[in-house]
Amino acid sequence: MADTASRSMIRTAARRTSTAFDGRPGGRRHPLVATAMVLPLATLLVVAFGGWEAVVTQASSVGVMLGR
Repeated sequence: MADTASRSMIRTAARRTSTAFDGRPGGRRHPLVATAMVLPLATLLVVAFGGWEAVVTQASSVGVMLGR
């Protein structure tokens, strides 16, 4: 019985924490908000690791394989 009660308390605390960060009761955020949150990090990673050149190289390789 005590094990079930402690698990329930942990779930309730986790739910409160996720709702506190999200601001929406369902725990889901709008796709545009999620995109706006991810774009700065994605841009940083592209610049830091030369991601754009890698994308162009991969696209070029696929184009060659397809005969274009």
